[in-house]
Amino acid sequence: MARIGVFIGSAPLDVSNLESVGEVETPWGNAASPALRHQAGSNELFLLPRHGAQHEYAPHQINYRANIWLMHTLQVDYLVGTYTVGSVDPDLAVGQLVVPHQLIDYTWGRESTYDDVLRHAEFADPYDADLMQKLCDVDAAVYNGGVYGATQGPRLETSAEIVRMARDGCTLVGMTGMPEAALARELALRFAALCLVVNPAAGVGDEQIDLDEMRKIAAVGGQQMLALLERLSV
Repeated sequence: MARIGVFIGSAPLDVSNLESVGEVETPWGNAASPALRHQAGSNELFLLPRHGAQHEYAPHQINYRANIWLMHTLQVDYLVGTYTVGSVDPDLAVGQLVVPHQLIDYTWGRESTYDDVLRHAEFADPYDADLMQKLCDVDAAVYNGGVYGATQGPRLETSAEIVRMARDGCTLVGMTGMPEAALARELALRFAALCLVVNPAAGVGDEQIDLDEMRKIAAVGGQQMLALLERLSV
């Protein structure tokens, strides 16, 4: 039986009859929530809402170290971060699921290491290649590839910032992809990202970003992500 940790973002993964597991208190402060155990076939999913049970933590306020540490103590075999994102690449349509291969970090001031001494974690390829492929193998409609650009938030980006990100090579933009991936690497957790496009990024589409519409798309897409994770063959 595989143990799969899952960070839940703004797309809800609605599951009933969940069992709380793991201690919220860690050496790095409190995690956002206890993990919630969900049996899915031959897999055990450990779901943790990174923003807190009531979505009370903005992206720059999340205790990423504690959240990752909690998954580490649960001895998960794999760890998946789920994210709602904007599409910098206009070919990535709203509702598309994407497993990016790379990321660029535009955040600042976040606690991004477990060490008080200098550590150089090897990070050329930030996501686990085997897990990325396994996620894509579940459903051929999942887009395999791309670059996640992690911004500070909590505000959305300007059109000029999105132009810069496109020039840098980003295809997706979100606010919580880092330092999650780097912290997982420090603890040797096999980590990958599963993204749901909920809007074109600023200036990419012709219409203004509609937060209510984004929430509706996230609600539907969250269930699609859950179904994919439940069918993940590891």
